[in-house]
Amino acid sequence: MEKSDNTEQFVQQLTENQNRLYGYVYSLLGDHSRAEDVLQETNLVLWRKIAEYDQTRPFLPWAFGIVRFQVLAQLRDKQRDRMLLDSNLAEMLSDEAVRQSEQIDDIREALRPCLGLLTPTNRELIEERYFRATPVADIGQAANRSVSSVKVALLRIRRQLADCVQKRMAAEG
Repeated sequence: MEKSDNTEQFVQQLTENQNRLYGYVYSLLGDHSRAEDVLQETNLVLWRKIAEYDQTRPFLPWAFGIVRFQVLAQLRDKQRDRMLLDSNLAEMLSDEAVRQSEQIDDIREALRPCLGLLTPTNRELIEERYFRATPVADIGQAANRSVSSVKVALLRIRRQLADCVQKRMAAEG
């Protein structure tokens, strides 16, 4: 594969995973400002290490490994700040976050057919709330429903989807 193809795939993976990378950093640092700073530093490091990226392997675990080192460097550099986690705890949290991130793709694959089993009304409700990020009040107003009835409907649908996902994953596992 040509270098430009590799670069294009790398940029696509990096872009698609920004929210996950940020969430991972934030889960380790607990501070939005520091998480943003570390993510920016990590993006630079990832870009510098583009030649080390193996396209045949999942991008996210590789990136998480680099993020981990960036977070640990941040903790080391800011060790005198008592608001930060110590590096041992950050290391433990990092391992757990990586483990959970590996399950995300499995959950997403199980969720797709479950969404297809929803009634059209329930699927539209889920799409409005979670795919389009429409506020519950706006959904209620558009459907001529109270906010509380929309919340209850979403709760029931989420439970239905969770049960479906759990059953599918248990059947596959």
